Amino acid sequence: MEDGTGVVLRGALDDLRRLLVGADYPPSPPVGPPGWWRRRWRRLRPFLLPLLLLAMIGLSIAGVQYLTDERGLLEPLAILLGIGAVLPAALAPVRPLLAWRVAYPLLYLGVIGAQRDEAWPWNPVQIIGFLFVLLVLAARAGPGVAAWAGLLSVLPAYLFVDAPANAHGVAILFVVILIVGDQVRRRRQSQRALAEQAELSELEQARRAVLEERTRIAREMHDVVAHHMSMIAVQAETAPYRLTGLAEPARAEFTAIAGSAREALTDMRRLLGVLRSESAVPETAPQPGLADVPELVEAARRAGMSVTVTTGPAPEAEVSRAAATRPVPEAVGLAAYRIIQEALANAGRHAPGTTVRVSMSADDEALTVDVRNDPTGAPDPAAGPDGSAGGGGHGLTGMRERARLLGGRFTAGPTGDHGYAVTAYLPYDAEASG
Repeated sequence: MEDGTGVVLRGALDDLRRLLVGADYPPSPPVGPPGWWRRRWRRLRPFLLPLLLLAMIGLSIAGVQYLTDERGLLEPLAILLGIGAVLPAALAPVRPLLAWRVAYPLLYLGVIGAQRDEAWPWNPVQIIGFLFVLLVLAARAGPGVAAWAGLLSVLPAYLFVDAPANAHGVAILFVVILIVGDQVRRRRQSQRALAEQAELSELEQARRAVLEERTRIAREMHDVVAHHMSMIAVQAETAPYRLTGLAEPARAEFTAIAGSAREALTDMRRLLGVLRSESAVPETAPQPGLADVPELVEAARRAGMSVTVTTGPAPEAEVSRAAATRPVPEAVGLAAYRIIQEALANAGRHAPGTTVRVSMSADDEALTVDVRNDPTGAPDPAAGPDGSAGGGGHGLTGMRERARLLGGRFTAGPTGDHGYAVTAYLPYDAEASG
C-alpha cells in the first residue's frame, strides 16, 4: 500500500506534468446572473478590443525601442523579443498554461545583450507581461501547478541576476504574485459556491411551493369531491333499506352505483396520496389489460349501456384470443384498455341510450381498436371537439398520447350519420410503425 509520502510525490509529479504538457484551463464563467457577462461584453467589445490592440502594439514598440537603444540589438531580433514579451499576456486570459509555456523560454532568450549595469536582465515590458501571466495562472490553476510555475520561474532570476539581493527580491515578488492569484481563485470559488447554493435554495423554495400547492389541491379535493362521492356511496347502499317495494333490478342498480362510488373513492385516495407526497409510492397492483376488457364492458352494461364486442374475424370470440399468432405486449394491452374505457365513458355521457360497438383485431404487428356509437339523430351540443363536455376535458387528448407513445395512430370524430368513432392503431414495436 502506498504511503503518504508516495501520494504526495505522485501528486506533485502530476501537477508538474499538467504544467508542462497537460490540458489547459478553459476560461471560467464569471459569477453572476446567467448571461449578464455575455451581454456586458457584447456592449463593451467594440470599445475594448481596439484599446487592447493599441495597448499591445504600444507595449511591443516600447519593448523594441528599449532593446535597440539600451542593448543595441538588431532590429529583427528586437522585434521578435518585443512581440514575445507581449504575446503571452494576450494569451493568458484564455489559455494561461499556454501563455506560461510561451513566456518561460523567453526568460532565457530575453537576457540576450543584457548590460552589466542593468538591474534586471529583461526589458521592463517583458517583466510586466510575465508577472501578469503568472498572476492569471495562479488565479486559474490549482495550488500545485501554480507552485511549480513559480519555482521554475525563479530559476532564471538566480541564473542571470548578478546581485543576490535582486534575485531574492524576484523570488519574493513571485511568491506575492502567487499568493494574490491563489486568493483570487479561492474568492471566485467561494462566490461560485454561494451562487450555486443560492440557486439550490431557489429550487428548494420552488419545490416547496409546488408541494404546498399540491397539498392545497389535495385538501380541497378531499373536502369537496371525496365528501360528495362518500355521500353517493352511502345513499346508494342504504337506498334498498330506506325505500320499500324496490324491484330486484333496482336493488342491483343501487348496489352497482355504490360499488362504483367506492372504487372512485379508492382511486381518489390514491391520487390524493400522490399529491400530498413528494414522490409517488410505487404501484404494486397489476395494470389492467385486454383480459380485463370483458369486465369493463360488463360494468358498462350494468350502468345501462348497450355494448357489443367484436374481436377479430369471430364476432363473439373471447377477448383473450384477440392476438392468436403473437401475444399482445402489456403496454399495448394497457393502452387499449384505457382507450376503450375512456371511449365508453364518453359515449355514456354524450350519446346515452345508443348502442356502442367495440371491435378489436390483432395481427403479428399491431392491435387495432375501434369504438363507435350508433347515430343519435343530432350531435351533442354540450360536447367539445375532443368529445368531452364543454370542450374542456382531456379524454381524447390522453387517448391520443397513449397511441403516440407506442408509435401508433389515433383518430376520433363524428361520423356522417351523427355517430362517433374512435380508432387506435397500436403497434407492438414502435420502430416498426414508421
